[in-house]
Amino acid sequence: MSEVRLPEGLNEFLGAVGWSDAQVEPLAGDASFRRYFRIRKAEGKTAMLMDAPPPHEDPRPFLHVAKYLLRNGFRAPEIFGEDMSRGLVLIEDFGDERMREHLDTHPEDEMAIYRHAIDTLIALEKAPVADVAPYDADAYLRETALLAEWYMPAMGLAVDREAFDALWRRALAPICDVKWQQVTVLRDYHAENVMLLRDGAQGLIDFQDALAGHPAYDLVSLLQDARRDVSPELEAAMLDHYRRNGDAGEDFDLHYALLGAQRNTKIIGIFTRLWKRDGKERYLSFLPRMWGLLERDLAHLGLSDVRDWFDRNIPIETRAQSPLDRTV
Repeated sequence: MSEVRLPEGLNEFLGAVGWSDAQVEPLAGDASFRRYFRIRKAEGKTAMLMDAPPPHEDPRPFLHVAKYLLRNGFRAPEIFGEDMSRGLVLIEDFGDERMREHLDTHPEDEMAIYRHAIDTLIALEKAPVADVAPYDADAYLRETALLAEWYMPAMGLAVDREAFDALWRRALAPICDVKWQQVTVLRDYHAENVMLLRDGAQGLIDFQDALAGHPAYDLVSLLQDARRDVSPELEAAMLDHYRRNGDAGEDFDLHYALLGAQRNTKIIGIFTRLWKRDGKERYLSFLPRMWGLLERDLAHLGLSDVRDWFDRNIPIETRAQSPLDRTV
């Protein structure tokens, strides 16, 4: 195995923030440029180093949202030091126990851990919204467009982009009003981004793309997880818990299904792109789950126009195929 290249100026940075003479351990990652290292002092104290080198990466959005979360009582990693010129950030080490792996070995904890995660979203809903960009119609449409840009060509399917975008603009209109842009939406809130901490708290990570949007979005992200099977029974129980304790509103079921359809459409496009552009074939194995979730969302009576488009343009038998089986 080749030697891991350490970030430029690392020793100088660690010395400046009081972590000189520490052991540096690289951690596996899936991002193209952003890397993580565990920094370990001789006495056993640890921290995490984020290496987000400019111009490819920019850690400022992460820092901005982390500081917002910490100010408002949420368990984001504490910031121990930062050097924006090099893209180096030293943060609290949340350990290695993610919600995903814990539940793989302790399924009996599922109900309690998910309820805790829902309670975090309810608390976010009650907190002042972060100073971030709005999750508006243009943002939603950029995401749904990923299906047309990546999945449709990969499956050899034609798409009328103008009609496709117009369809989604009409469908999303009920949630694009500014009144639905008053909650901090973490946007990637799922079992692989919730850390289980030793004190019983749940730590938040991977929130640098947060926007001000609809409270149901992160519920969808958690309960219609792209990487972990969440049973319909657990989803229903957690939605009931949210309805009793959150601010669901009278159109909540429609909005939840609509955001589920929007998000799952986006993810089918993203996972296809990760294979086609980035060579990450493993993401194609998640597509059957994504189609199952999307079809459940499209079953809502309020989404009949979107469902009809999918039925006309992406036949059921095509959805069952892998892009690997196509020769286009």
